[in-house]
Amino acid sequence: MAAETGALDEAPQREGRVSAGLSARVVDRAPFLVACLMLILLVSVYATLRRGVFSLEELNLDASAAMTLCLAAAGQTIVLLRGGIDLSIGGMISFGTVLAATRFGEDPITATAWAIAIVLIGLAAGAVNGLLVSLLRLQPFLVTLATWSILAGSALLVLPTDGGHLPAGWTAFGNASFAGISTSVWLLVVLLAFWMWFRSTRLGIAIRATGSNEKSAYLSGVSIATINIATYGLSGMFAALSALYLTTQTGTGSPTIGNDYILPSVAAAVIGGISLFGGRGGLAGTLIGGFILTIIGNLVFVLEVSTSWQPIASGVILLVAVLASSIAEKSARGSVS
Repeated sequence: MAAETGALDEAPQREGRVSAGLSARVVDRAPFLVACLMLILLVSVYATLRRGVFSLEELNLDASAAMTLCLAAAGQTIVLLRGGIDLSIGGMISFGTVLAATRFGEDPITATAWAIAIVLIGLAAGAVNGLLVSLLRLQPFLVTLATWSILAGSALLVLPTDGGHLPAGWTAFGNASFAGISTSVWLLVVLLAFWMWFRSTRLGIAIRATGSNEKSAYLSGVSIATINIATYGLSGMFAALSALYLTTQTGTGSPTIGNDYILPSVAAAVIGGISLFGGRGGLAGTLIGGFILTIIGNLVFVLEVSTSWQPIASGVILLVAVLASSIAEKSARGSVS
């Protein structure tokens, strides 16, 4: 009889745990699903205005247009999962493009060496951000704002105006295709494969755990300084990769072009379901957010309206994404209580 009573007492507890688990999944998945619905809706509208939207050629074009943003947003995603933000990616993208445009030359070995050097510079600059955030205990916004200014100024010193030259082989690589699929699409596949591996690594789990609850992560033995250095280092690396890809599309360097990717990189991540408070979301959602912003640009072009509508539409989409995330979280908390 006592055993039956104990079993009955445990039943509500089990139901509560199941309910809490379902609520947590709702919070995690709802913003991502909303982003998917947004993309489907935008693509459907785009398809009514232009032929061949669902063709491989269109996929190649859209991927090429979105890839620079997707790479920048990939680094921003890692930082946001940690609970921070990285404004310095704008300076790093600009600095990376001007270094490539002025240093590559025509020798493939020299170009390859400088490409590797630019990636390492991005990694080092990001690591410095993480070190400063940890040592000075300043807000990431302030630290990365300062390093953004330093990198942007350095870019202007290297190349005061748009220009420079990239080797033909470099730009050909960025616009090449294999089996009818462009380099940009293959890069997206590689990016997703990287994320599938990275999110299950010890570092990936620690970054998410630190973003969710820094104190608990610290008590569990996680080195906050190490996480900060690794997180911002990866963000700087992805910003450098974004700069290198951008040069394959433009064929030149620009000391100010990186500024155009700072806020969109945050917007792409948030639209895709990344929480600004850290610990929630993934790269797949960020890539969807990047494509949403790209499709909005395509719609503005096809409709032949003022380009001023693009940031307006992007802002509306961003508000919808934030509201969806907020509603999902409130609903989940209500169901738990």
